[in-house]
Amino acid sequence: MSNDKTFKPIRLNKYIAESGVASRRKADELIESGKVKVNGRTQKKMGTVITPGIDEVTVSGEKLKGAGKKYYYMFNKPIQVVTSMNDPEGRTSVADYFASAEGRLFPVGRLDWDSEGLLLMTNDGEFAQAVTHPKEEIPKTYLVKLDGQPTEPQLRKLVTGVSIEGGRATAKYVERIKRGSEKYAWIKIVITEGRNRQIRRMFESIGYSVTKLQRVAIGFLKLGKLRKGMYVKLKAVDLAKIFDGRSPNLSDAKGLYSRDTLEKVQKQRTSHTSGSTRRTKKVGNKKRSAKKREATSESKETPSREFRKFAKKAKFKSTKGQQRGAASKSSSGPSRPQKKASQGGSFKRGRSR
Repeated sequence: MSNDKTFKPIRLNKYIAESGVASRRKADELIESGKVKVNGRTQKKMGTVITPGIDEVTVSGEKLKGAGKKYYYMFNKPIQVVTSMNDPEGRTSVADYFASAEGRLFPVGRLDWDSEGLLLMTNDGEFAQAVTHPKEEIPKTYLVKLDGQPTEPQLRKLVTGVSIEGGRATAKYVERIKRGSEKYAWIKIVITEGRNRQIRRMFESIGYSVTKLQRVAIGFLKLGKLRKGMYVKLKAVDLAKIFDGRSPNLSDAKGLYSRDTLEKVQKQRTSHTSGSTRRTKKVGNKKRSAKKREATSESKETPSREFRKFAKKAKFKSTKGQQRGAASKSSSGPSRPQKKASQGGSFKRGRSR
């Protein structure tokens, strides 16, 4: 009995997610709002651990049966449809399209009321958590129509990062595509986050409004030719495409701006600049060496100012010494041989007479 997974303790939010009610993040919101009860008592404490098969869990008064069979669907959401299983205002929601589908489904992530395209539906909370959590960096690809033609520097800003409500946002890829009139731009943009109205706010930050927004891919899973308002059940090979697309290789696409390519260009510029700096330093060293050699040769040919001063001073001392010697000689009288010569003629070596 103890080896049965039914009696293995599990976090309350994970249990709710595995029961197909909502993703784990949404389950946290349900717990905080007081809609979850454990054994008849409202449970608002995060991190609560329960034991399936022993503890009874209800959400909004409905008892959960635990994990069952998992279902996954790809839906082409039309515009003016709420991404929710119920709408208090009575508007059309995605639940209206899945009345006959298997499983207790909920949407993975969101698409705005005025946005269209690929939307995943499932009853697997763990799967939904993996697809939507920013740390997983699952790329979502959108086609966007603008009310004008942005410049190339403006498109680069989307990749380097812009400030929007909720913090700084960056696109993984941005590509200008040809479609429709040249007056209005169509842009392919890839992001790995999913904040509320993120893409619209990113384009607003560079001065343009989004007039049409369609999600066409999640990872490598593409919407293809699936008609609006229709859905298709996904197989294991389809689900693998979502997670295989974490690092799509779009670096060869024409007119594309990406963080990878911009970093590569910046690295090339840095290496080129450093190379130029090294060359400049090398040339500068050569010039300084040449000047030093010239200065050395000049110093050999032309005495320096200090040397000239020293030489002049030494010459002055030498001349002064000679003058002193001459004066001493003239004052002391004739020398001894001269004295003898004055007394007895010239002095010669030989016999005296």
